[in-house]
Order: sequence, then structure tokens, then C-alpha cells
Amino acid sequence: MSPQKDRLLFLLELLNKETDEQHPMTVAEIISRMEQEGFSCCWNTLKSDMDKLDESGVDLICNKGRELQYFIGNRHFELAELKLLVDAVQASRFISAKKSKQLVKKLTELTSVHQAGELNRQLYIDKQPKTTNESVFYTVDLLHTAIREKKKVTFKYYEYDTNKKKVYKHNRQVYVFSPYALIWNSDCYYILGFSDSHGKIIKFRVDRIAKPEISDEPIVPAPKDFDPSVYIRSVFQMFDGAEQTVVLRCENALMKSIIDRFGEDVETAVLDDAHFSARVLVSASPTFFGWVFSFAGRMEITAPKSVADEYLALARRVAGKA
Repeated sequence: MSPQKDRLLFLLELLNKETDEQHPMTVAEIISRMEQEGFSCCWNTLKSDMDKLDESGVDLICNKGRELQYFIGNRHFELAELKLLVDAVQASRFISAKKSKQLVKKLTELTSVHQAGELNRQLYIDKQPKTTNESVFYTVDLLHTAIREKKKVTFKYYEYDTNKKKVYKHNRQVYVFSPYALIWNSDCYYILGFSDSHGKIIKFRVDRIAKPEISDEPIVPAPKDFDPSVYIRSVFQMFDGAEQTVVLRCENALMKSIIDRFGEDVETAVLDDAHFSARVLVSASPTFFGWVFSFAGRMEITAPKSVADEYLALARRVAGKA
């Protein structure tokens, strides 16, 4: 690399790391730092280098006063955006504590040393558990590659026994799987696709996948009408069950909960001054029933009768065990 390119790279790194709107550097300060690094520098040389950086797209801002001051203006990420990303990394269960620290450190390198201190903060999380699977990042990358290349993947899958030890399912079975889409739900990653052993489209928790590999075998094509977003909405909270339309009678104050769960396009109608109805496509499973029950009678299943009866029967069984 030529001395001129070395000088330009050092100047860019210096300005990126040590300047921002509140911390500009004077021409004298920049020249002094350049000379400390062994670069011969004067105003004309510096001005020429500054022009080259400006021409290359660097947002170099000059404060004109008694002495010129320079700083980097717009960066790839604004400070507020970096704060949001740091909070998301710290809050995510999917990202291990170790990987969270590594990612936050990398994010702080995207701004000046002065603003980096504002990213060194701890988001309050109510004892949020974090995954201990350090390889999950690489599993996600592998699955994205398999989806893009339309190749099957093989892997083992584990759960936990009563001693909280990892146990491979079905005697260490190797699953052969055609991945269609990655889904983020309830702060967990799932891979959705066709399982050869199940003979249907199912999902797996990504952080419980072990020893994944991309196969040379092409995937089983997804059905032409397959829509991952429809699957997410219909399979309520990622639990399998009979998919059907259910009518709910809700108190007016629960509209926000209905929209949070089913989106603003959910079909609703006013019933009276205090209630509305909602028609929702769900998996009529214990998970769905548990969600309805959590509203303590302020939400009722009114149709179909078979689902309403199933819900009441489950509620009576639970009450009988209490």
C-alpha cells in the first residue's frame, strides 16, 4: 500500500473514531496526530486528503470559525439506531450472554469513542433467560444458505429431561428436512419446512438443532399456495392443532389484545356498548384456550360450538385438579 493510501486510511479511522458533532478536531490537532503516527503532514496535504474523503462519499463536516474544525457527520447508523440495536441484542433470548457482549462491542465500533460510552448501558430485563447454545448463529446462517440454494438439511434435535440435561429425540434420530422459511415468534427462532420422517410441514426450534449439515439433495418443493405468514397466524403461538375459524366475544378494552395477537386486519364487529366480536383463524389447541382463559372471563368463545365445548371441558378438568 502506498504512503498516501496509508495516510488516507489513518485519517479516516481517526475521524471516525474520535470525532462527532460534539467533538470536532481542529486542523492543528489532526496534523499533530498524523505526525505522531509518522506521517509527514501540512495544511495543503491535509486539505487534499480531506477533499479525497469528501469525494469518496464520507460525510465530512467543517466548522468554520477562528480555526477550522472537522468531524464525521452522517454515519451508516445514527446513535439512536445503535442504541435500539444494543437494546434488541441485550433483550433477545435467542442470543447468548457471551454473544450479546461480543455484538454490543462490535456495535460500539460503529460510532465515535465519545458516543460509544452511551451504548455501554444495561437494559433492564426481568430475569430474561438467554440461550446457552453458542452455535445458534452459525445454524441460522446455514439454514439461510440451504433455503437460498433449495437444499435439504440434516440435523439432530434435542429436548431436556427432568434433570435439565439435553437429550436427543427418538434415540438420536437424524432428521432430513426441507427448509422453507425462518420464523421469529415469541423471541424464539423456528425453521419451517417439510420433514421426511413426519411426512408433512412442521417447525423446529433453531436453538435446539444440533449438528446441522447441508445435503446435496434438493428440497421437497413447498406447495404452490404455501404462505409462511398464513401458517404463523393459523398455528397459534407455534403449537399444532386443528386449524379453524373461531368467533370470540370480547369486552371493548380487549381490542388492543386482539390486534396485538391477530393484527389490524382482524375481522371484528360491535355487539353492544360493552362488547365486540372477533373472527380469528387459529389452531384450537390448549395454548389457544390458555390464552383465552388468561382474560378471566372477559373473552369468550362463542363459535363453533364444538370448540366452545372443548374449551369448557378443559377448564372444568383444570378446575377439578386445583
